[in-house]
This record gives sequence, structure tokens and C-alpha cells, in this order.
Amino acid sequence: MKHIAVIGAGSWGLALALQAARAGAQVHLWARDPSARLANGAMPRLPGYPLPDTVSVSGRMPERADMVLLAVPMQHLPAVLGGLNSGAPVVLCCKGVEPGTLRFPLQILEEALPGVSGAVLSGPNFAHEIAACLPAAAVIAARKASLARALGDLLTTPRFRLYDSDDIVGVQLGGAAKNVIAIAAGAAIGAGLGENARAALVTRGLAEIGRLAAALGGRPETLAGLAGVGDLLLTCTGGASRNFRVGSALGKGMTLAESLNSPAGVAEGVATSGALLALAKRHDVAVPVIEAVADLVEGRSLLTDVIERLLSRPAGSEAGRMA
Repeated sequence: MKHIAVIGAGSWGLALALQAARAGAQVHLWARDPSARLANGAMPRLPGYPLPDTVSVSGRMPERADMVLLAVPMQHLPAVLGGLNSGAPVVLCCKGVEPGTLRFPLQILEEALPGVSGAVLSGPNFAHEIAACLPAAAVIAARKASLARALGDLLTTPRFRLYDSDDIVGVQLGGAAKNVIAIAAGAAIGAGLGENARAALVTRGLAEIGRLAAALGGRPETLAGLAGVGDLLLTCTGGASRNFRVGSALGKGMTLAESLNSPAGVAEGVATSGALLALAKRHDVAVPVIEAVADLVEGRSLLTDVIERLLSRPAGSEAGRMA
């Protein structure tokens, strides 16, 4: 029997543990509080989905696994990697860019655990739908497509299709940037600007992601796929999107603190917006939508100011515009 370890018992980690069990694996789920089991055997972050007997919950890091799925927030990634010593291939299931260093998740892994095979998982996936075994698809990317395919085969089932890629830049950038664009989309709806405005913001945001990906060495076909437009579409329109809900709260006039304390919860795009803007400036790439979100959440501009700034930008040929 294959053995899969899942690090992190948040909603995404729990959904991945359930999926790994469906794929026929014995699952080791690491949780900060392994005793936090509900009466039905579920964990608090996904109370409606009891864990099967093939999932064991522990506060110990795994010593043996065929694959490790690391599902912790970006800010905790370096610390968690420091306690990992199984030697198994690690699939990073978090999305973002580290503020300050501007590193993507795979760069953090490669520097923390040199010699350990790494990959990233990304795509349009809400945890509660994966837990409910609703049909979904995602991408696993590694420097070698053969490794991505081998790791994907360990987790794939008919209702959770995993495609492989060797475009680690495009996949990681798409997963990080979509959260920022989702805040912009939510703010447009919250401010009452309408569906037309949201569609325009999402489309221009995708163009920004494409320009930045090209500067970093990513491929356009990746951004046309699940890790790009697929994830962007879900995050900018789905009611369960935390980043969209935070943006909507900002659009309705809440402060950032109020929006983060609302039911929206943690929104990765808040921290990622500034990091992506810094990355774009480093490579001389114009990203007006991403810049507007960064200015808004970091308190440099009011919502009315960023709206006016975006609306007053000069128009021109869509194919020829670089900003």
C-alpha cells in the first residue's frame, strides 16, 4: 500500500487527506492538535467529513512516506520544512510569494531541503468540494514532468484529475496572483461597480499575470490552463473565495482589519500583493491592477483613489497594450 503524509490539518490539508485515502493510500495526517477530533471523527476545520480509518492523525512528523503533501500557509512554510526529515518527495500545496525574499514555495523548499524532490500543486479547488468528492482537476508541476506525473498518479482518481507540468514558474505565479486579482474583483462588486467591471478587472489582471510570467520564464499556455485562468475564474467568482470576500468587504467600506476579522478569514492575497508588486518592479513589468490592490491593502491609497486611477488610464489597442 502507498503511504502519503499530509502536513497541516486546515481545511485544505483535510481535503487532501480525504482525497489521498480515496486514492488508496494509508495517510499520516500531521496536526498541531491531533486530539481535536469531533464526536463523528471529523476535524474542526471540516466538521461534516469524518476521517476514514486509513487516515491516522498525529502530532509527529512522518518518518516514512511515498509522498508528502505540505498544506500549511506560506508564512509557516520555512519553519515546517525545518522539522521535515522523511526524505520523501514534497508536494507544496500553498500559494503565494514570500514577502521580503520574493521566493516562491518551491524555492523555499529547495533552499531548506536541498536534494529533496519537490513539486507544487495548484488549480481551481475549493477544499469543501474536494472533501465532498465533487469532480475537480488540478496541476502538479515539477522541474521534471516525469516526477510530476509520478506524484500525480499517487493522488489521482476519476473525480480528482491531476495533470502534470514542468512549468514551475507559471503554475506558482498563477496560484499566487489569482488571490490578488480576486481582492480587486471582490472590491468591484462590493463597491457596486457591477459585473462588467469585475469581468474587465479579471481580464486585465490575467494580462498582467501573463506579462510577469513571461518576464520570469513562465509559459503562456500554463496561464491558459487550470493553474491560470481556471484558478482565477474560481477565486474571482466563487462564493467560498476568502480573497474575494475580503475584497468585497473593502469595497463596502470596511477597513482591512475589519474585513480580515469578518467571516472571510485569512486572505493570502493581502500579503502576496506587495510581494508581487515588488517582483514586477524588479523586472520592469507594469501591473496596475496588482499595484492598486497593494496600495489599497497597505494603506497608501483609498478605494476611491484606486478606482479613479484605474478608470483614468489611457485606452488603446488591446493587443498592443503593455499596461
